[in-house]
Amino acid sequence: QVRLVESGGGLVQPGGSLRLSCAASESLFGINIIGWYRQAPGNQRELVASHPRYGSRNYADSVKGRFIISRDNAENTVVLQMDSLQPEDTAVYYCYANQRGNEYWGQGTQVTVSS
Repeated sequence: QVRLVESGGGLVQPGGSLRLSCAASESLFGINIIGWYRQAPGNQRELVASHPRYGSRNYADSVKGRFIISRDNAENTVVLQMDSLQPEDTAVYYCYANQRGNEYWGQGTQVTVSS
C-alpha cells in the first residue's frame, strides 16, 4: 500500500505562487501514474495535473501555462509548482497515485488564494 503525504499548502494573494510536494512511501519506479487533484467546496474532485511513468504530462486546461508538475524518482516525490494563482484555484489539493491499478490518495492540503 502506498502512503502519500502532501505539504506546501497555505494562503497566498492572487498572482502569487505556491509549491506543493507529495512524498510517497514507495519508489516511484513502481507507480504508473502520480499526480494532483483538487476539490473546491460544492464541486467534484477534478484532475489538476498528472505525470505518468512513461508518456507526457497532462494538465487541466484551467492550469496550463501556470502549473508545472515534476517527478523525482530518486526522492520518491512529486512536486506541483503553481504560479499566477487565482481565487478560483482555491481548493483542497490531493496527491494521487495509481500502482498496478490500485488507487491511493493523500490526506489533502488546503490552498487558499485571497487578498
